[in-house]
This record gives sequence, structure tokens and C-alpha cells, in this order.
Amino acid sequence: MKLSDIADNAGSRKKRMRVGRGIGSGKGKTAGRGGKGQTARSGVRIKGFEGGQMPLHRRLPKRGFNNIFRVEYAEINLDRIQDAINSKLIDAKDTLNAESLVKAGVIRRAKAGVRLLGRGELKAKLTIEVHGASKTAIAAVEKAGGTVKILAPAKDEGEAA
Repeated sequence: MKLSDIADNAGSRKKRMRVGRGIGSGKGKTAGRGGKGQTARSGVRIKGFEGGQMPLHRRLPKRGFNNIFRVEYAEINLDRIQDAINSKLIDAKDTLNAESLVKAGVIRRAKAGVRLLGRGELKAKLTIEVHGASKTAIAAVEKAGGTVKILAPAKDEGEAA
């Protein structure tokens, strides 16, 4: 076999139809665009136009809003922390904070801080520093003999001091 023998399968590539080249071609005169008007022209077509009827996207009501003051926390449950301790990613003697969780690979990024949630059971005695925690999470950590310190929310750079 030679490089010059290599070819596509028959019919795998279709030649483009040259339009507007006389009635004998089958695509003459209007070149497959139908009659006259807006849709026959190039570059203009109203998307979502329903013939003068109020379009669907304008008939439906607007819903919801985006809160510009929303604070996005990295959430972590107690069972994830216990799994990390069991797999020796986290040392139970150290203080657990956002940096140590990211370094251990338990969470990907700290966002505006870490929020501790109460799913699962904690067996190790831990000192945890987080930006938020649920009541059940705090109760579970204290039941295991540890402490939870709630840090002040991290200030944005755009905020005036």
C-alpha cells in the first residue's frame, strides 16, 4: 500500500450544491430560500418571531433574582472529616481550618470560608476553626470532646474598611 492509494470511502464526502445557477440545476431562481421577504434575505431573521403574536418568551412571567450580597461557603460534613482522619490525610491533633482542609485535599477551595455541617459521626477529638457551623455539627464535635471556633466572616476587597 502506498500513500497515494489512501482514499475516503465512497460517498463519505458530499460535494456542496451550487445554488442559483439556473432552473436546470434544481436550485435556481430562489436558490432554496422560498419566496420573497425577510427570510429570503441574508443576515436578517427575527428569532422567536411568532407572526405578530406575543412571543412565548415575553408571555411567561419573570422569576427570581440574584442576591449580590450572597456569601458562598465551602460546605463540609463531619463524615468527610472523619474519613480524612481515618485515611491519615488530616492529623487529629492539629487545628482544623480552611487552609489545612485544602492542603489535605478534603475540599477543593475555601471560597468565602468553610461551613461545617452535621451529617455523619465524629469520633476524633478536634479543634476546628470555621466561618460557620450548624448547631448539630457543633453539638457532635463537642460530644466527641472537641471545640468549634466560629471565625468572623472574611471581608471582601471591594468593601470599605
